[in-house]
Amino acid sequence: MDKKINIIGSGFSSLAAACYLAKSGYQVHLFEKNSTVGGRARQLKKEGFTFDIGPTWYWMPDVFERFFADFGKKPSDYYELIKLDPAYQVYFGKGDSVIIPGNLEQIYATFEEVESGSSEKLRKFITKARDNYDIAIKDLVYRPGISPMELITLATAKRLGRFFTNISTEVRKEFKNEKLRQILEFPVLFLGAKPSDTPAFYSFMNYADFGLGTWQPKGGMYKVIEGIKLLAESLGVKFHLNSPVERIITENGKAKGIAVDGVIHNADVILSGADYHHSESLLPKTERQYSEKYWDKKTFAPSSLLFYVGFDKKLKNVAHHTLFFDSSFKKHAEEIYDNPQWPENPLFYASFPSITDKESAPEGKEVGIFLIPLAPDLEDSDEIREKYFKMILNRLEDLTDQNLKNSIIFKESFGVNDFKEAYNSYKGNAYGMANTLFQTAFLRPGLKSKKVEKLYFTGQLTVPGPGVPPSLISGKLAAGLIQQNQEK
Repeated sequence: MDKKINIIGSGFSSLAAACYLAKSGYQVHLFEKNSTVGGRARQLKKEGFTFDIGPTWYWMPDVFERFFADFGKKPSDYYELIKLDPAYQVYFGKGDSVIIPGNLEQIYATFEEVESGSSEKLRKFITKARDNYDIAIKDLVYRPGISPMELITLATAKRLGRFFTNISTEVRKEFKNEKLRQILEFPVLFLGAKPSDTPAFYSFMNYADFGLGTWQPKGGMYKVIEGIKLLAESLGVKFHLNSPVERIITENGKAKGIAVDGVIHNADVILSGADYHHSESLLPKTERQYSEKYWDKKTFAPSSLLFYVGFDKKLKNVAHHTLFFDSSFKKHAEEIYDNPQWPENPLFYASFPSITDKESAPEGKEVGIFLIPLAPDLEDSDEIREKYFKMILNRLEDLTDQNLKNSIIFKESFGVNDFKEAYNSYKGNAYGMANTLFQTAFLRPGLKSKKVEKLYFTGQLTVPGPGVPPSLISGKLAAGLIQQNQEK
């Protein structure tokens, strides 16, 4: 086969699609606007410290295994995985935290210590969550979202009620302790919506969390990107860095190529893994499927304010992944989704990968990555960022009982404006479009353009949704659809 495909963007979904298409015999050219591949999963190196700029959680290892197995490979051919134990720690106040172990039996025991009788309830909850996982991640998410009939199977018919109640109701019905409730509600935040707006079926995220565990690629999440890039190159994919696409060229309703620096690169098929809204802005208005009104009405996953900090000493009383839930979960969620504004007292997350991976920081020093979830499209300035950094640093010091202000060697930040500039992200969203009931499967923006032939999309604004494992799956789905349609 000598058909040529141009792919826009080099995030997880684009890289995955590139591998599948190259394996099928297509000539694949991938165009990335930035100087390195990875999309939002890039890396910062500074003064001997290494930071993952984007994703820091490695969940659903089976999805990565399935991806590499499609090429006769294993993740271990490209990177080393370390299972985290503890998986993470959650602070609710000073001297008040819950440590989630890396072993399911120990997690049951931890719950029982917090709330008598909760371990048995958790066993039943996780059994149901595993059932949901087997249906969703091993089957439903590998369907391309073309028809509502994809969701109608014997398995889903038997579990219909789980789509029409929400995860928050399900959790709060069984667990009375507020700490345990928040720990069980936390994983669905990766899907980009409030637990009260997320169908109970998505409890499969709790199985991903407790049942499959939290892992760390040695060298960081960017090692996964480097591994997939190596695989892509071995299959013949050609990479074009520092190559922002200016236009998608169409002729008589068909995609014909892309323009980069005024140069036309013709192709038989165009696949965009860039932000979906931005991708459509590269087309004439008459050939766009979705209006500005459409996008504005959609529920988007949060944006984020991130800080990358080099500390001159090792930190104490923190885990590799540490969540700070010492303020109101409900109020912060309202400030993201219901009444968008800068949060008064935000929850935040911190990652200290040098606890696990000694090579990510100079000896005796610590890498700190901090994330505050935010409503998209907020005003963003250096003054606002500094205010929030001081706020979370003060809380970190107080909650973990240590002085850190004078131990900071440097800090870098990344916020709403950076998401827009670096990734052409709609309203500066960090995770794509939320997986609510009415934004699931065939109700998401489609993998195939309805208006332009030979034009396809992949990534976290389309099927199956936000997150790294779904992005890998999205690449496979888009590639499969292209192959299917090209063979007609």
